[in-house]
Amino acid sequence: MRTWFWTIVVVAAAVALALVLRDHSGNVVIVAQPWRIELSLTLAVLLLIASFAILYFLLRVFSWVGDRPERFRSWRSRRSVRRDQESLESGWINVLEGRYVNADKDFSRVVNRTRSEKRKVLASLASADANHHLGEYGQRDQALEAARQAAGDDLRLREAWAIVAAEMYLDQNRPQDALALLQPLQDASSRYLHATRLLLRAHRQLRNYDRVYDLTRLLLRRGVIEKSEALQLIEMSAAARLHTAGAKGFKAIWGDLRSEERSLPDIALAAAGIQTAEGNHDEASRILEAAISVQPDSRLLSAYSQCPPQHVSRRLSKAEDWLKRHPDNPALLAAMGNLCLTGQLWGPGERYLKRSMALRNDMRIHALLGNLYDSLGRPEDAMKHWRLAAGVVGVLPVLSRSRHLPAADMTRDPTLIDVVMAEDSPAIDEALEVPLAASAADYVVEDMAGTAQGKPAAAPPANEVKSPGSDQGGLDEYFDSAPIPGVDMSQTSDGPRRER
Repeated sequence: MRTWFWTIVVVAAAVALALVLRDHSGNVVIVAQPWRIELSLTLAVLLLIASFAILYFLLRVFSWVGDRPERFRSWRSRRSVRRDQESLESGWINVLEGRYVNADKDFSRVVNRTRSEKRKVLASLASADANHHLGEYGQRDQALEAARQAAGDDLRLREAWAIVAAEMYLDQNRPQDALALLQPLQDASSRYLHATRLLLRAHRQLRNYDRVYDLTRLLLRRGVIEKSEALQLIEMSAAARLHTAGAKGFKAIWGDLRSEERSLPDIALAAAGIQTAEGNHDEASRILEAAISVQPDSRLLSAYSQCPPQHVSRRLSKAEDWLKRHPDNPALLAAMGNLCLTGQLWGPGERYLKRSMALRNDMRIHALLGNLYDSLGRPEDAMKHWRLAAGVVGVLPVLSRSRHLPAADMTRDPTLIDVVMAEDSPAIDEALEVPLAASAADYVVEDMAGTAQGKPAAAPPANEVKSPGSDQGGLDEYFDSAPIPGVDMSQTSDGPRRER
């Protein structure tokens, strides 16, 4: 549209100029001694216009020829940028597809030929990530060092390098190296939320639970971390802080916790354990009761059932209130049964434990019932439940009480002479069963050889000692005929003596 518009304007200007010049038939005289040039006005105007057009064209040609090197450099730069972008795109596609070897080749190509420091840093960091996934930590560290040198004094590039390197160090379980890179970023500004998350990982690996607690709260306030994940970290770190501080630092740490945090199972167990160790059973009861009211965890109920006899009635009354809301909770029933055993309330204790056992066949329930029946003087019932407790554990099978261990199968023992010869000569008398052992020192091997050749066996010496009420076959069952390891039988009194 613009082309048509300017065409119409030029044509209109030409027509107007022709009309004007037709009405003015003047002449133009150019005097330059010794020349005198006289032209009509129309021709003079046309010559001026043509001269301007020719001059403009010549100037444009000269300008184009002069700018040709710069244009060539610009074209080469655009081509280089396009190739770098294509290699970076291909490399990241390979990373997302898990083809880390191909990705490393693409990124290395960019690093070697690019002229841009930013693209070199990005390609080096991407190459380090690919080598990190491949487990090539040496090449990864070389790529990280190349990225650090290419970043120079550029603040943003150095921060990007620090975060990428710290994340890789954390994956490699090197929290100290990651902490050295992340701490300056977090000290400079708390807006580096990703760096703060990595810093939280580093302190978790270092077990710095104070910092874990503070950073988790910070991330929770910023909405960067899910509340469920934050509560798990707070529960773990606060419980560890309570265990470390003990009774001396309990008040400061406990006062810093919120009400919903105090009811978390691990925190409540740690706090109740400290109070119980100090003899403050009432305070321990209040801590556990507040947590159980929120969540009747089995660990909390088990800890609540551990108390001196004088506190049984109060805790049992509180547990009965919970039972109205949770009538089918086996852990609550087991805890009430344990409280009854502590207070020697045998009837209610048996009733609660049997109700719990009907809901869940638990090793602890059988053990408690065994203790209850043992206290009541019913050893058969106690032994039965103790055996069932062992069966639930799965360590030992429940065996009958009258079973004995079977005798060892010695028919394949190569040191038994009677067995070997029985396989070679079927005509051997089956009644002859003399083991090769220390108890058969007076036995002569030549007699056995004679028997194998069809000769009658020699009678045993008169002075041979036999155990009363046992025969020779019984010895085979209870005595091992294998030689004693590490003992030279030729040097004993039972073996043959060497000739000097």
